[in-house]
Amino acid sequence: MSGLGTVVRSGVGRRRVQTLVIGLATMMAVAACVLGGTLLVVSGAPFDDAFAAQRGAHLSVQFDADKVGAGRLARSGDAEGVSGAAGPFRTATLTPRPQGTAPGWPITVVGRDEPGGDVDRVVLLEGRWPARSGEIVLSADSSVFASPGTRIAFPALPGAPALTVVGVARSVTRTADAWVVASQMPALTAPGSGGYQMLYRFTEAGTAAQVAAGGRAVTRSVAPGAAVGEQSWLTVRKNAEQDTALYVPFLMAFGTLGLVMSVLVVGNVVVSAVGTATRRIGVLKAVGFTPAQVVRAYVGQALIPAVAGTALGVLAGHLLAVPVLAEAGEVYGSPSLAVAPWVDLAVVAGVLGLVSASAWASAWRAGRLRTVDALAVGRAASAGRGLWAARLAGRLPLPQPVALGLTRPFARPARALAMGTALLFGAVAVTFTVGMGATLGQVMKARAHDAADVVVPAPLPDFGPPGTARGEQPRADPAAVAAVVEAAAGTGKYYRAATVRATVSGLTGTVDVHAFTGDASWGGYTMVSGRWMGGQGEAVVPTPFLAATGTRVGGTVTLNGLAEPVTVRIVGEVLDPRNDGMQVFTDVSTLMPARPDLAETSHHIALAPGTDVRGYLQELNKDLAPLGVATRAGGLDAGGDVVVTLNALSAFLTLLLVAVAALGVLNGVLLDTRERVRDIGVHKALGMTPRQTVAMVVTSVAVTGLAAGVAGVPLGVALHGWVIPAMGDSVGLRLPPSVVAVYGPAELLPLALGGLLIAVLGALLPAGWAARTRTATALRTE
Repeated sequence: MSGLGTVVRSGVGRRRVQTLVIGLATMMAVAACVLGGTLLVVSGAPFDDAFAAQRGAHLSVQFDADKVGAGRLARSGDAEGVSGAAGPFRTATLTPRPQGTAPGWPITVVGRDEPGGDVDRVVLLEGRWPARSGEIVLSADSSVFASPGTRIAFPALPGAPALTVVGVARSVTRTADAWVVASQMPALTAPGSGGYQMLYRFTEAGTAAQVAAGGRAVTRSVAPGAAVGEQSWLTVRKNAEQDTALYVPFLMAFGTLGLVMSVLVVGNVVVSAVGTATRRIGVLKAVGFTPAQVVRAYVGQALIPAVAGTALGVLAGHLLAVPVLAEAGEVYGSPSLAVAPWVDLAVVAGVLGLVSASAWASAWRAGRLRTVDALAVGRAASAGRGLWAARLAGRLPLPQPVALGLTRPFARPARALAMGTALLFGAVAVTFTVGMGATLGQVMKARAHDAADVVVPAPLPDFGPPGTARGEQPRADPAAVAAVVEAAAGTGKYYRAATVRATVSGLTGTVDVHAFTGDASWGGYTMVSGRWMGGQGEAVVPTPFLAATGTRVGGTVTLNGLAEPVTVRIVGEVLDPRNDGMQVFTDVSTLMPARPDLAETSHHIALAPGTDVRGYLQELNKDLAPLGVATRAGGLDAGGDVVVTLNALSAFLTLLLVAVAALGVLNGVLLDTRERVRDIGVHKALGMTPRQTVAMVVTSVAVTGLAAGVAGVPLGVALHGWVIPAMGDSVGLRLPPSVVAVYGPAELLPLALGGLLIAVLGALLPAGWAARTRTATALRTE
């Protein structure tokens, strides 16, 4: 064993480039697999643990109190498939005004005497549960931020009741924004408003179809049309997981690329090592090494750098997981998440197992060589191999060094194929990363959705105490601002936008409702399906809104929390990831009956062709100065932490893949130049200059690199077309073709040359070594 260990250590130390290639390839594969596997395992852990402990509701349903009574709702818990029910609880949508502030956003208040029960056990995070009228507990997920002891008034209700906050709690399925005792609800319910909430658990609720079937069974047991909204636990779970789930398809793609490249690189390195050490293998057998010992020696030479790369990959995977998992456990009060030990063990065992198998298969040739044959065989390729390519190149009008380089891959076709495969994966990774960056840019443009040249921002909402100097400041009349904008020279297309918050029947929390005056279809809104709204009563919404409300294009939803309920018909699906996709876009005429005082209005202007933006801004600001508002150029900020993290991760992993591919080329060319050192010496003796030597060596990888780049681009485009929609689906977004189809001729041509560039970079060092080698030294080399 000591002799075997000496051979292994000697081989690792002697083949430094091969050692580095194996270590780096293994590190990249392990890092991507550890991070991707961890996110896949733990992304839903905080929610799942909390849901099981709190017996969360599989479905919460909002009913119209005018169409069904409490007794009949209570009996709905006996419907087929229902394993548990809680309620009915009276509900109301109210606009609170915390002590010392302006009115806040609408919230859903539920009358519930106890936090426990068989369904939806609400967890107190601070304070206590309300024991009497006049007390309220806020949800930790509510838009109202108030600590225990704060007074919250409801000025829009008769008598303007005020309640004292006694605690903060959380429902795992977010069934309410606040809770009070049941006896408090009559004072919080305006005449003709309010409803009932029922919470259900089903015997089978693992899929959306099962939850929908349970919902149909429940609603059949009550009056038709009584159910006005619902929320599935799967929707809440998906929203809780989306921050980490977004990374999984992307990391799995890079992990797969890394694993395949590791196997190819390790196999190629071991085969090359065997091919260039045939005489050494013969010597080892002559001094008593058995075939099994020879195989173990070469497998060991591959495993040592692979183990080192695996250790570094595990460390890199843990470090990369820190920013992604940092906040995932905080939402439900879970301890900080970390990489599960069994994920590390599975990845390490899998990667090292693949490395061992590929190294063993490649080294088996060394074990089968007969001692006499191994001692008699030289290192050079067969003299007749690739002669047809040499004859063809000789007829072409090419410089002799270039012709010699172009024919070299045909003399070593197996080595050229292995090198080309490594370059192929490098080209695939670069193509995919460029496409993903372009797609994320399109998504962020859709998120900013402002193609305007000039914007008059909306004034900030007044959250100061009533009666303060800020609260008494007059606000600019949107109509007066509009008149100035429309009269300005150079104004082209123009629209106004106002944003309010409302609630939707069956959902807790609020949605942003954007009301437009004028045609805003040109403002950067990317449609997924349907059409842009055309008038009063119509709306477009993002995909997550459709999923959360269980509606589709052509359906209707009711907006609450305004002066009166507003029903809108959904005519289109728009790409908008802001506020978790909980947005509604409609015409201002739709909201006017329920909210006539839309003062916080922004103005968006597209300039007429040929208009100077800077000059337009200066003139418009002069005209708007008396109104107390100012303009700015450009649209909204399209940045985002998730985009920065994704781009950084993709750049890091792509650089690793490119480095592995370049080192694979370096390894192959280095072996090739060492085998041809006497030929290089002959060429130098006949007058070949150092520059011509470099040209010959670099040209030897040009055809391989160009072919790999041309083949890698369509594969990278196909990978992008599979991974990007999966990433969108993981966060509940459907991506239109315009966002996915981001490759054009201007991008594809440089990407096709990427394989050639990587090959040239990998060949430069061996080319420099060959150029510097003295003629006499090369001729004396065996």
